[in-house]
Amino acid sequence: MEVKRIGRSERLVSVSRLIPNPLTSQLPNFLLLPLFLLLSVSQLAYGQVRLPALVGSGMVLQRDANVKLWGWAKPGEEVTIRFLGKTYTAKTADDGDWSVMLPPMHAGGPYSMEIDAANHIVLNNIMVGDVWLCSGQSNMQLPMIAVRSQYRKLIARSVNPEIREFIVPNLYNFKGPQKEIPYGTWESENPWTILRWSAVSYFFARNLWEKYHVPIGLINSSVGGTPIQSWMSAEALKDFPQDLKTAEDFAQPGYIDSVEKANDTLNNSWYAKVWQDDKGMSAEIPWYAPSYDDAGWPKVEIPGFDGNDVIDSSYGVVWFRREFDLPASLNGKPAKLLMGRIVSSDYDYINGIFVGSLPNQYIERDYDVAPGILKAGKNTIAVRVFGIHNPIQFITDKPYYLEIGNRKISLTGEWRYKVGTTAPQLPYETFIIFMPEGCYNAMIAPLLNYRIKGAIWYQGESNGYNPKGYGRMFRTMITDWRQKWGEGNFPFLFVQLPDYGPVKSEPGPSGWARVRAGQLSALQLPNTGMAVTYDIGEWNDLHPVDKGDVGKRLALAAYHVAYGDNDIAYSGPIYKSSRIEGNKIVVSFTNVGTGLLAKGGPLKQFEIKGKDGKYVWANAKISGDKVIVWSDSVLNPVSVRYAWADTPAGANLYNKEGLPASPFETDPAHR
Repeated sequence: MEVKRIGRSERLVSVSRLIPNPLTSQLPNFLLLPLFLLLSVSQLAYGQVRLPALVGSGMVLQRDANVKLWGWAKPGEEVTIRFLGKTYTAKTADDGDWSVMLPPMHAGGPYSMEIDAANHIVLNNIMVGDVWLCSGQSNMQLPMIAVRSQYRKLIARSVNPEIREFIVPNLYNFKGPQKEIPYGTWESENPWTILRWSAVSYFFARNLWEKYHVPIGLINSSVGGTPIQSWMSAEALKDFPQDLKTAEDFAQPGYIDSVEKANDTLNNSWYAKVWQDDKGMSAEIPWYAPSYDDAGWPKVEIPGFDGNDVIDSSYGVVWFRREFDLPASLNGKPAKLLMGRIVSSDYDYINGIFVGSLPNQYIERDYDVAPGILKAGKNTIAVRVFGIHNPIQFITDKPYYLEIGNRKISLTGEWRYKVGTTAPQLPYETFIIFMPEGCYNAMIAPLLNYRIKGAIWYQGESNGYNPKGYGRMFRTMITDWRQKWGEGNFPFLFVQLPDYGPVKSEPGPSGWARVRAGQLSALQLPNTGMAVTYDIGEWNDLHPVDKGDVGKRLALAAYHVAYGDNDIAYSGPIYKSSRIEGNKIVVSFTNVGTGLLAKGGPLKQFEIKGKDGKYVWANAKISGDKVIVWSDSVLNPVSVRYAWADTPAGANLYNKEGLPASPFETDPAHR
């Protein structure tokens, strides 16, 4: 399988590392699963009923639908459930499984539930409302803490006991679909918990709650860097034999052990040597110390530093230092250090004290500076940067400053730098969790008993490197999930990829455009909706911080697809059909709302192709609910495409309700 593998230092940092769960933060990760298994074995030894992690206090049950509750106990044991004044009973099967079906319930809560077998369990704080599965890769997983610089005030006042999230642990399995998730808890919205939550899912839920005022439950099952194949079942992969073969290879005894051993050997040897050879850490006076004299270091401008242009080898470690003055009125006060985005990982010090680190280039640096670190007069900041898989770089158009109350001290401009050590580029490791079927078996299959309202999906970045067949895979996955949930064609809403990457001056191929076309094709399936986002991304950031608008656009799709609100514009213009008229092509759209709009000036990012097969920039104008496209250099046009680039800068076809048109290509051979 051709997959662009994102290196260890470049994966989206796990939510638990960004903001630990107070229930488990004192336990090493390697103890959590054994602890869970120990508890499970002890319960079964005494014949006690055991519940899946999803069925617990704080859970949200789907309203207006039959709801299944299930668990395990001693074979033949009777299980009794009391809920909302009714009693339900079940007898455990020979394999220890039991289940009951609750009838449709209206939205409400909080409620309590009692479960009796050989033991007595009480579940509290249960709500009945709408449950949404939230899945995909890093832009779905990205937690609120990673975008907190954009939403500080909102986070500070975010308290709503009717919005809840369950975070599925990142796991894989190639042996087959699993029955349960080893651990996890339902959490209610407050300024602490939502820092762990998916930002997209939170804003989606917030919009739903504000419109319908029913409890919203989110099941966040997402993993950064994963291609779509990892979320497909063995049955769904049958039409993709190469990917199915990869999944079968990883199911073989000893195969994963050999891959993990190779990964560990690769990474451990590289990191051990770099840490050992870094002169900045081994010097008599460490290079992060305020007393270190950096007067002889070369100067460089930050941001914009690109190791390829400045030093012989930008793999290894490079140190950067700068001094700044602080007024006496700010002496000792707490602060925020914003260091933009750094490729690849960084360790930051102020006045010799460590203040923060992140292991990859995909999250903006936003570090707390504790009271007492800053001092009146001269202060020193040192940043130790690792070049691992990509050359060291400080990304432009990002915030670089120190924030103290309402005061901002700019950190852009002249810095000094020195190489701590050089190293060969670290090759990408093989990420097992990225392999076909692994996430489906461990992170989707255990959810199938839990009744949901629908699903939201944000994925595709990893398939942008090899987009062939993405649309067919995506449609297959949606259909397969619906069949396995057994709820019919539940609403499935998804985010089309935003813009990312340098702007190109001429039309050309685009992997991200191909993925967007595959995502667009999923609208062929019933009860689907798409949020177009190329206008709210960031060309220099794989994880754009504007997750509020993404959640809002997903919610607009939900209003129509899931809640039957037909009186709103829920989507921007969607390509419908085209016809050739002389040297022009006339394009028709659905979802034009109250009319098409060229936002901010003449239409841009339209291309037209003649019989020579080459696309060129085209003129375009709106005519009613259609767009007429032409070029004086193309006398016999064949097809048109719009916003066909990784970053379609300036694409400006909207409806008058302010929603952007989806990128498209009219050539049926390429759709």
